[in-house]
Amino acid sequence: MVLPAESPVTMKTLAHQIGVSVATVSNAYSRPDQLSAELRHQILATAEELGYAGPSVAGRALRSGRNDVCGFLFGGELATAFSDPYSVIFLAGLSESVEQFGASVLLLKAPVGDGATQALQRAPIDALVANSTVASQTGIEMLRGRGVRIVRTRRCEDGDWVGINDASAAQLVARHLFRLGHRDIVVVAAGASTGGVDEWAYHPDRPVPGLVEGSYESERIRGIWDELTPRALRVVRAGANTRAAGRTAAGQALDVQARPTAIVALSDVLAFGILDAVRARGLEPGRDISICGFDDIPDANFLGLTTLHQPITKKGRLAGLLAMDPDHPQRHNPLPVQLVVRASTGPAPTPRK
Repeated sequence: MVLPAESPVTMKTLAHQIGVSVATVSNAYSRPDQLSAELRHQILATAEELGYAGPSVAGRALRSGRNDVCGFLFGGELATAFSDPYSVIFLAGLSESVEQFGASVLLLKAPVGDGATQALQRAPIDALVANSTVASQTGIEMLRGRGVRIVRTRRCEDGDWVGINDASAAQLVARHLFRLGHRDIVVVAAGASTGGVDEWAYHPDRPVPGLVEGSYESERIRGIWDELTPRALRVVRAGANTRAAGRTAAGQALDVQARPTAIVALSDVLAFGILDAVRARGLEPGRDISICGFDDIPDANFLGLTTLHQPITKKGRLAGLLAMDPDHPQRHNPLPVQLVVRASTGPAPTPRK
């Protein structure tokens, strides 16, 4: 049968042409194990001949109630998700688990404003893994209300999560520096509100403006404070989570008369930029000034960075498992951490007379 060019080819058209039911044609695409190889081949060959591209993805999702898609809600600009080694490693682990369930990963930007929240609501997803930098937005709770499984990458009081205890992890870093004699410590974080460089004197009663309460950044800063209980803890923020931002923030921290003896970056990528800035000023990391990072991404070992190791790939795998398997028994997954000491930290230098 040759159809007129203007006639749309539907599943019903294809079924009529072959002499089978519409359900049989549907099975050829969605449940091939229900058909013989010969019949499925006949259906697909006829579909190609007639120019039928297959059933509507949206229609199939409506009928089954599933999209076979897991969303990953990223806390920053989507472009940086591909340049940040931590995010790349996490997404590799997440994708590995999600693919085992025959599903895909959809990268989504955290909503800012009502329009963005509505866009999130339209996302064709069955589950959502929310990056730990993302606050508990109304949009996420609305998704939960419509049956989308929500998995967070930080500890939370309710819901599914996989993550580390960021405050305790930061205490390990601070304790290491304290034992080396460091008392004047600067923390470097991403996300300057002005687009340039921000500096704050941190105190638990006066949180850093712009940092999401309960995010990994705020928890790590609080952990450092709790361990050291300093008179004041300087926090410098510059740009996104990039090496260039680390260099910029380090300039703010270093080019002062009372230079700190140690800098703690809240990510390894920022710490790499700090290492660049320190060496550009003729200083030696671990001798003139100590530098610590977080996460232990692959280049940290090559660059001799003291850092807090967390199992990033495993974190992504577990997040994907929780997202795609509602029957997985363990819905809260604390992960171990380990301080890895390398050449970038050493005893605090003797004060100049």
